[in-house]
Formats: sequence, structure tokens, C-alpha cells
Amino acid sequence: MFVDEIVLHCKGGDGGRGCMSFRREAHIPRGGPDGGDGGDGGSVIVVATTDVGSLGHLAGHKHWNSERGGHGEGSLCRGRNGEDVIIPVPPGTIVRDAKKGHLLRDLKEAGDSLVVAAGGHGGRGNKRFATSTNRAPRHTEEGEPGVVRSIKLELKLIADVGLVGKPNAGKSTLLSRLSKATPEIAAYPFTTKHPNLGVVEIGWDRDFVLADIPGLIEGAHQGIGLGHEFLKHVERTRILVHLVEPMPMDQTDPIENYLQIREEMRLYEMSLDSRPEIIAVTKCELPDAQPIAELLEETTGKPVLLISAVTGKGLEKLTAQILAKLDELQEDE
Repeated sequence: MFVDEIVLHCKGGDGGRGCMSFRREAHIPRGGPDGGDGGDGGSVIVVATTDVGSLGHLAGHKHWNSERGGHGEGSLCRGRNGEDVIIPVPPGTIVRDAKKGHLLRDLKEAGDSLVVAAGGHGGRGNKRFATSTNRAPRHTEEGEPGVVRSIKLELKLIADVGLVGKPNAGKSTLLSRLSKATPEIAAYPFTTKHPNLGVVEIGWDRDFVLADIPGLIEGAHQGIGLGHEFLKHVERTRILVHLVEPMPMDQTDPIENYLQIREEMRLYEMSLDSRPEIIAVTKCELPDAQPIAELLEETTGKPVLLISAVTGKGLEKLTAQILAKLDELQEDE
């Protein structure tokens, strides 16, 4: 199950109670206090890892409580620290405070982590309160309570290349042809319900991550048709491959469809308007593909590729252009 937003309720472990104890041994009449400190409570930590691809594994586990610290004991024995609880999330996950809405951290890279609910410190045992004037203190401390916090996790996929276009433009088919991903594909018009990721391997030493972004419709920047949920995954792609269907089943104009998607992305996030883009007319075996590609070139002033995910035509040229643009971006960085 693909989930890209979820609210979790987290509680750090309480600190252990300090111990009140006095040394009692034969031939030592004034042993003095020897109560140990309580252990610290465990913390709840969010960690980015490549082992998970979405937040779906968290859907049935919304309460995360870490272990409390052990109580102190006599003979200056400190209580055991509570175990931390780790919440694994994919790289690209944004952590927000669920109540106030402010950003806590953006976990962009694998290994990035954030303590969202710290454990409480253990209380001091009576040994800590011994002074020159109070040699037999009977005072101890309770452990501090752990932090309680609700967090909102938002996943924005990080991919080198994002496939955008209208529903049924052939994005899922192209992803399945270029990579080993297995998105849902059908012979009737429908749109992918969630993004799919695949790794495209070129030779033995080159690869890039390709994301199939669900089809966008008019008004997507206002949230229509789950627009916000889809558009946010476009934000972190380095290159956009815009697929245009030459003969849409809904009889819409392919050129208008292209311009409409561009406008929706611009209205959602201005920086997307200047994102590197490769335009490709799909299903090039259809009779209208060539004239649509020429008209699109004339309208945009950009080169337009003709490809077919079914026959494989033009796919080598497409991957070569993607690698070239990625190399350009690498040099600029």
C-alpha cells in the first residue's frame, strides 16, 4: 500500500526513579548513602532508509512509545537506560509538528535522522544529595517524563527523472519498459493512483531513478483530482520527461494538453517552469504522431522526440538525452 502522508503519536520513555539506600556491611557502622540514579528513558527517532519505499508500513502503527528507564538500585547501581524506538521512512520524508505545522526536519538522504520525542533523564539517587552537613540524605528524585509529540510525515519522492503528462499518456508503460518496475497498466483509460519508482540501468556503470507521476488534470494546483498529492512528487525530480499522447481517447487537443500541464506545474511551484525538460510524443506508431510532434516543436521551440514504449522505437535516444542532461546538471553542481 502506497502512503505518502501520515500522522504519528510519539512518546519518549520516562526516566527511572532514583534510589534511596544506605550501605549496610559488617564492621562499617557509618556506610552512608549509596542509592544509584535512575536510567534515562529511550527516545523515538525517525530515520531515513532505502529499505522502505513509502509510508505504508506505518499505516497500522500510529502510536510509538519508547521504553522507560530502569529505577536506580543500592550499591550505587544506576538504572538501565530505556531502548530507543526507530521509525524507518524513505529518503525525501518531511517531518512536521502535527499540531503547530512547522517543519522539524527534511530527511533528504539515507541515514538522516531526527529525535522527535526525547526520553526523560533519570532521577538522582540519595547519594547525589550527600553533603558535609547532611551525610544521610533521604531525598531522591523521580525521573523526568518523556516528551510527547504528534508528528506529520510527508513523503516527496526523490528521483532523477519524473514522467509527467495527462492520464493515459503512456507513463506507466514507459516505466515498465525502461526499468524492472511493475506498475498497473490497463487497456482502458485510467490514471495511476500513486507514484511508481524504477531504476533504469544503462550498461554496467550507469543508472538513474525514474518516477512515474500520476496523471495531472486541469486545476491540479488547487488540489483538484488529488493534484497536490501528485504535484509534490514532481518538486524533487531533477529532469522532467513530458509525455504527450498524439490521439487522446477523450478527443482533447494534444498541444493544449501539454500547455495545460505546464501551466498547472507553474502555478503550483514557480521553479518547475525552469526545470530541465524533455518532450516526447508517445505511441509514435499512430498516424497523427509525426504531425503532432512537428506542431509541438513549432509551439514550444524545443526538440520533440517520437517514442513508442510498445515497439521500443526512440527509447535509446530518449535515455541518451536523459543521461546527457543529468551529466550537464552534475557539471553545474
